[in-house]
Amino acid sequence: QVQLVESGGGLVQPGGSLRLSCAASGSIFSINAMGWYRQAPGKQRELVAAFTSGGRINYADSVKGRFTISRDNAKNTVYLQMNSPKPEDTAVYYCNADLVVRLSSLKYLEVWGQGTLVTVSS
Repeated sequence: QVQLVESGGGLVQPGGSLRLSCAASGSIFSINAMGWYRQAPGKQRELVAAFTSGGRINYADSVKGRFTISRDNAKNTVYLQMNSPKPEDTAVYYCNADLVVRLSSLKYLEVWGQGTLVTVSS
């Protein structure tokens, strides 16, 4: 079984900073893609930032220049550094990974974390 465990959410003031972490654990053979999505009340889930299977980084236009995604491959962990957040960044942030797990055979799997709430407010 594979789990994604997020941490680091909470209340942050506009213009402040916050860092989210997502650690993948379990019988992981390889991670093809991993990143962050968010869902605000009444809105659809959307991409925030992600490492793609091709090794690129995709950012939502709304967070470019403010948020930075990074990773520690040795720890199967991705981070989202949120600088200068705005009230419209308030949402539940979800970690997502496309990976290969080692069971009786190798199997492709998409996994979501449980989500962590980020509230941007003064």
